[in-house]
Amino acid sequence: MNSPEDMVNVRYMVDDVQAAVDFYTSHLGFTLRFSAAPAFADVTRGNLRLLLAGPQSSAGRPMPDGRKPEPGGWNRIHFIVPDIAAQVAQLRAEGVRFRNEIVTGPGGKQILIEDPAGNVVELFEPAASPPPSAPAQSSSSS
Repeated sequence: MNSPEDMVNVRYMVDDVQAAVDFYTSHLGFTLRFSAAPAFADVTRGNLRLLLAGPQSSAGRPMPDGRKPEPGGWNRIHFIVPDIAAQVAQLRAEGVRFRNEIVTGPGGKQILIEDPAGNVVELFEPAASPPPSAPAQSSSSS
């Protein structure tokens, strides 16, 4: 197992730590690394360490001005998938919530899903690379 220093570490605030663990391990291929539910859990996928912090965690404490950390928003983790249509069909069958439909841009296709607390996860299928252009042929006269 990689040490946290060798990983990309992201913290998501969640309403229900166990529901978040179940979501990430069941639908997105994460592995549970540590759980102190209902306050906190730590799941990993490759070199990504996702820290799931509930309202009872130290990260959930109010700020000095009274604001409380909460889930949701638009910042997100981003996963590259080889076939977005197939991935979306599978996740829809599993009851995963989507914020939108697949959108296509110059870089590829993307769609946003939500974890149980409303945090966003982006699935992205890169556009196919254009075929390499043929080298220009020089015309020579003999």
